[in-house]
Amino acid sequence: MAALHLETIMPTPVSSALLFLALATGAVAVSQDASRPAPTPSSAASRRITLDVVVTPKTGPPAAGLAQSDFTVLDNKVARPITSFAAVAGPQTPVTVLLLIDTVNTDVRTVDYERQQIDKFLRSSGGRLPHPTSLAIFSDNGTQLENRYTADGNALGDALDQAQIGLRAIGKDTGLAGAEDRFGLSLNALLSLLSKEAAMPGRKIVLWVSPGWPYLSGPRTDLTAKQEQALFSQVTQISTGMRDANITLYSVDPLGTGQDLATESYYREYLDGVAKPSQVDVASLALQVLAVQSGGLALGGDNDIAGMLDRCMADTAPYYELTFDAPAAEHPNEYHKLDVKVSRPGLIARTRAGYYNQP
Repeated sequence: MAALHLETIMPTPVSSALLFLALATGAVAVSQDASRPAPTPSSAASRRITLDVVVTPKTGPPAAGLAQSDFTVLDNKVARPITSFAAVAGPQTPVTVLLLIDTVNTDVRTVDYERQQIDKFLRSSGGRLPHPTSLAIFSDNGTQLENRYTADGNALGDALDQAQIGLRAIGKDTGLAGAEDRFGLSLNALLSLLSKEAAMPGRKIVLWVSPGWPYLSGPRTDLTAKQEQALFSQVTQISTGMRDANITLYSVDPLGTGQDLATESYYREYLDGVAKPSQVDVASLALQVLAVQSGGLALGGDNDIAGMLDRCMADTAPYYELTFDAPAAEHPNEYHKLDVKVSRPGLIARTRAGYYNQP
């Protein structure tokens, strides 16, 4: 692969499907993906929930060798019978990895450093990647995807060296309007990616290298009931879209040790699942929040981007695939909090934080 052969996914076009979130401080336009069909009444089979569970000690790589009897699935604190179980490990692990470089939310200097670190990551271990991997570049012109997946990190490194990574025509310091613009572009890019990946089989890991899009939240940001409902619709759509596409999202913050620690950890206030519109906030759609809720990691505070990418890769196997049947829902978008317990001491299970059930 001498060069990146990129397909561009354009942002979802502005249409009557747009949700205009008229915040107290301005207006944010976020489009819904019209290609996603509306939920339909589900049969028992379609209510089956599949979880990819990573089990780790407090420190160290994921743990192998567990059996179905070691796991308990709690759905809204109620134990559900596990209908199928598989321990997934080894070179045949059915995982593909998409490494996405975000130029919309990152400045020129950081992107240049990212390229060096990503090249280091791709070429480590003799250029042998543990899973088939592809590259994507997210800019204000859309998301450029390399459609081919390869475990040859050297080939991907060569392709990245030759790629033209365009930066935002609009400056990063354009105030609230620029922040709203980046927020809308970022969510539309994620929605378009979910729509594309939903058609592909297997588990997907998305490594989104970015400090994240603006939170657009704060003590003076008051939402009307209509705005809360619009945001809640986005939260449910993205959560369900990631589950349908079998995507685990990882946020890799390239800004390193130089950024404010309070800003870096701000997202932790929004990790609880959103069960109804009155609980929603714009920060409920933050990159780091979506990553943790998908069962992935939000890494930052480190200048070693290559090392953080290695950690994400090490987190992908072994893992355990569990299924259970969701109960019948009483109303649309009924939120179910998930918790997976492991009987062996010292081990912690990590998976999706929850799901939205339909009647």
